[in-house]
Amino acid sequence: MAIVIVAGTTAEIIKLSPVMRALRDSGTPYQLWNTAQHVDGLRATLDDLGLSQPDEHFINPRTQRPLVRSSQVPGWMLRVALHALRHRRRLRRALHGRGRPLLIVHGDTFTTVLGALVGRFLGAPVAHVEAGMRSGDIRNPMPEEINRRVVARLARLHFAPTQREVDNLRREQAKGLIVDTGANTAIDALRTMLGAQQPPVELPDEFGLVTLHRFEMLRNSEVFSETLQVLKASSRLPLVMPAGDTERRRIEELGLTGLFDDRFRLVPKQPYARFLPILARSSFVVTDSGGLQQECGILGRPAAIQRDATESHQGLGENLVLTRLDPDRLRGFLDDWESYRRPSQLDEFHPTAVVMDCLRQEQYVAVSQIH
Repeated sequence: MAIVIVAGTTAEIIKLSPVMRALRDSGTPYQLWNTAQHVDGLRATLDDLGLSQPDEHFINPRTQRPLVRSSQVPGWMLRVALHALRHRRRLRRALHGRGRPLLIVHGDTFTTVLGALVGRFLGAPVAHVEAGMRSGDIRNPMPEEINRRVVARLARLHFAPTQREVDNLRREQAKGLIVDTGANTAIDALRTMLGAQQPPVELPDEFGLVTLHRFEMLRNSEVFSETLQVLKASSRLPLVMPAGDTERRRIEELGLTGLFDDRFRLVPKQPYARFLPILARSSFVVTDSGGLQQECGILGRPAAIQRDATESHQGLGENLVLTRLDPDRLRGFLDDWESYRRPSQLDEFHPTAVVMDCLRQEQYVAVSQIH
């Protein structure tokens, strides 16, 4: 074994799934190491994507708990670090098997940083998928912007989605090889899964899709409340909002349950493959999710990004509107979302093929194993 992928969130699993599938289909062995940053939905997401369950759990599956508060993060990080320390000999053997060792991380989460640190601790080079994305403000989004900058210092193979991210890394004098993949690997995941299933819930003929789940959104009671109130008052179409236990508890705590009815429906949060048919049938999207922002950009779906800043710039000013948490910008989008429709780019880019070509050239994957 020489290639290890470290992931701990459903978004990381989704965006790395095309790479895992390409490795598997080429006959290249790899291991998936799970930090359990997300617990709910991770197993189902792997099943839906047709991928094997993790080979290594940094936290015992019997004691894994969802991270629903920022105060839980330090204890979780300590447990992950202690597992790596206690099992370093076995983990090092897994990385330093046949072939050149490589540890792959994705994105901007705490798992991304921990995974990169584990790779360096075990003496393996680190590859960062979705590298170089920057908001330009180190404080916003927090902590994602800091996480990305830290991983750029640790990685030696940087897979950047566009030339903009390549330029960011070169400006920061990132060490190692920088590769422009042309797009985010999410485009390959979308291509594989979109339309694969029927929607898991009954949907209106036309509707807007709402997802609001980030820590910084939920803990800001004023912004979260105002966002839901603007959506309720200003949308001309019915709204559908998938929500997990954390979002539902916050809605109850803030006394906002009265906002929801037949025209503003709360539905159960869905694993990725079951969520995509909902996205595919939506007319527009309002979200605070960076991953869903990228997917809407690829699909040309009108979307309001309910964040103060974003590190992803593809589609902004075209089919995507960054609201900067301004309620008037959100109202303006809801009033004129039709004008933001754009053609889909789903068939224009194949970033996973670029990643695999690079792994072959750098001899992490045998030439004969690339079809």
